[in-house]
Amino acid sequence: MEGLTESCPKPMLLLLGKPLLEWKMEMLPDEIDNIILIIGYMGDTIRSYFGDTWKGKSITYIMQEELNGTAGATALAKDVASFPLLVTMGDDLYTKEDLEHLLEEKAALLVMYTDNALRFGIIESTEDGYLKGVKERPHGMKEGLVSTNAILLPKEYFDIPMVPISATEYGLPQTLSEMSKIKPVRLVEATKWLPIGTPDDVRLGEEFLRNFWIR
Repeated sequence: MEGLTESCPKPMLLLLGKPLLEWKMEMLPDEIDNIILIIGYMGDTIRSYFGDTWKGKSITYIMQEELNGTAGATALAKDVASFPLLVTMGDDLYTKEDLEHLLEEKAALLVMYTDNALRFGIIESTEDGYLKGVKERPHGMKEGLVSTNAILLPKEYFDIPMVPISATEYGLPQTLSEMSKIKPVRLVEATKWLPIGTPDDVRLGEEFLRNFWIR
């Protein structure tokens, strides 16, 4: 994010005058009544902004002391979560309707077809629409299904050893893929999704909100 996050954690970047993370909370299904935030860099900024509740939803904060990947961060929620557990990253925009569709399943991954797949891992699907595997970069595929980083986790997920993706990190999609060998994971296709990964994406995020969220 270049200089945008020198004095501000990425989830608190302003889109149309409101922090990215607050937009994400707006998109949560209504039945979600407890939010768990895994915080790290400048986490106190997030805690001081939201406090212990937001629009009637309680907030639990957990500091990630060791930067050990998305699976490592998710593991920190095990003892305070209710199941199934809806997991999203701090920098992806969705529609509430797509997240609601995830909650209709027992275990699910929100995916989207893209013709710009080189920047993502490829999600492999069975013929009947369940998770088959994750193909890491570089995979040489210009298009395909990719993860939107919205996942509905059953309690059984936390019985699976975390899958390493580097010398220091463990991957959530990869660990989910291992779990799918014993508990099927439905692939739910998103209608809209935007990851915020570059300064240009902030402008695109504002367009996303104007087009698909602000009524």
